[in-house]
Amino acid sequence: MLKDYYLNEVKNAIKKAISENKLGQMTELEDGLVRTEKPKNADFGDFAVNVSPLARCAKIAPPMIANSINEFLPQEKYTSSVTGGFINFKTGNELLTDVIEEILTKENYGKPENIKKEKINLEYISANPTGPFHIGHGRWAAMGSALANLLKFYGHEVYQEFYINDAGAQIQKLGNSLRIRIKQELGENVDFPTDAEERKNYYPGDYLIPVAKKFIEEKQDLLKSVENNLDKIETSVLSDYAKFEMESLQQKLLNKFRVHFDKFYSELTLHETGKVEECCKKLKESGKIYEKDGAVWFKSSDYGDDEDRVIIKADGLKTYLTSDIAYHKDKVDRGFDRLINIWGADHHGYVARVKASMEALGYDSSKLEILLGQLVNLIIDGNQTRMGKRKNMITLDDLIEDVGVDATRFWMCMRDINNTLDFDIELAKKSTDENPVFYVQYAHARACSILRNALKEKQDLQTGETSPALLNQEDLDNLKNNFDRNIIANDVENEKKLILKLEEFKSTIISSAENRTVYTICRYVQELAAEFHSFYNAKRVITEDKNTTLARLALVIAVKTVLETGLSILAVTAPEKM
Repeated sequence: MLKDYYLNEVKNAIKKAISENKLGQMTELEDGLVRTEKPKNADFGDFAVNVSPLARCAKIAPPMIANSINEFLPQEKYTSSVTGGFINFKTGNELLTDVIEEILTKENYGKPENIKKEKINLEYISANPTGPFHIGHGRWAAMGSALANLLKFYGHEVYQEFYINDAGAQIQKLGNSLRIRIKQELGENVDFPTDAEERKNYYPGDYLIPVAKKFIEEKQDLLKSVENNLDKIETSVLSDYAKFEMESLQQKLLNKFRVHFDKFYSELTLHETGKVEECCKKLKESGKIYEKDGAVWFKSSDYGDDEDRVIIKADGLKTYLTSDIAYHKDKVDRGFDRLINIWGADHHGYVARVKASMEALGYDSSKLEILLGQLVNLIIDGNQTRMGKRKNMITLDDLIEDVGVDATRFWMCMRDINNTLDFDIELAKKSTDENPVFYVQYAHARACSILRNALKEKQDLQTGETSPALLNQEDLDNLKNNFDRNIIANDVENEKKLILKLEEFKSTIISSAENRTVYTICRYVQELAAEFHSFYNAKRVITEDKNTTLARLALVIAVKTVLETGLSILAVTAPEKM
């Protein structure tokens, strides 16, 4: 990367300056003292290295330090200047053409080399199988799958997992809710409780109506055997049926939304296989649990939690935390180097508890990363719409149907996970520059259009005669497979900002992967699209001069390549025509 290139140039120059006694009392360079950054004033240069921190070692003023170091910079591929304690760099043509050459000739441009590869378990969404996904789930789905793509591109081995919460009281509530819907479909005068507290024990959303109709159609023999008396049917039968239908609907929508899990992990199996009991036994043997007030408590306060937590209630029922502890133990036991969970902000209190349990079981809790995210405000005609399973709601399926998969995915990934997302439906549907996803996709389509036009025969509008195209496919193939450095070397000044933005993709991939952010990929492709649109408006790509055309087409191909890579990480299509 160019920022690393300039940093190494400065480090080498510092060593030479020290050897020539040009840096006062400084005898060696400590790691981390100098770094590369972007100058606040672009007129100073493309990059800058702040050498002011060396003053405490050299015992001389920062400007003197910068000037001394600058004397030892070779400046063969760049020009450098000094502003205060900063050394500024303006990139030369050779370094710029190196960027284009690398994009055109290297597979997977932007993929870092020599990383420490990890086997990662990435768990996200993990919604209860009690209803359709709301738009909050949609954000985790888009961000989680995009993060998986990003980490894979970076070089990690990523295993995507959906944890099905199918062992709690919510499943019984689901069965009871389906019972009421079936009764209604059979003509009984019955409804959900009106009392707010009682209503919490049901899911009164309309989404169970088609499930009830399907049950009646498929379970005729069962209904006849009980003479249509639903109260004679075990709740577990209704719960299992509704759960299966909800899981099927959820997985069908995930496929539509380009989200693909390697495993759907059932919480129920943790109990059925004895893993929860085994976990409790291990905690007891190590003295990490105790009994009080008839309940069993985990000593989570010993590991930084605010207080101890109940894992088995006085009535003998295990808490949600108990399964969670067993689940994370199982993840580590399966051989993953790192666990990453995406949870909603309402799960904040569980972070310390789960990490404490890992420590108590003898595992390294630093292996567990939990990304806590804010939810989504859906903006419709300027008004916010709230969601919830206990009333009619706008589902993720509704949203995708309205604005499309591409727009939904891009918008869901567009903001930092720590910030609430305002999803403006009307803007997301617009085919204008105001809509970020359209703006980026149009840049890719524009690049494709330019390449098509480069191969198109020209027709004289007056005579109707056609003349051969300036270029043919072989010209473009040669350009992509065997980049000629000379075609662009003398024509880069106006394209410089675009090339530097292309080069920035490498550092964006690294920082995004290491910081677990995908919004930075969205921001990058928007910035690249803006630079490309500006370039297109300022420059005529296809000219009468073949070398000039090839030079600019090289840049167009590079933009197309990087945009396509960025969009593929987001699982957003890169259209060739719009």
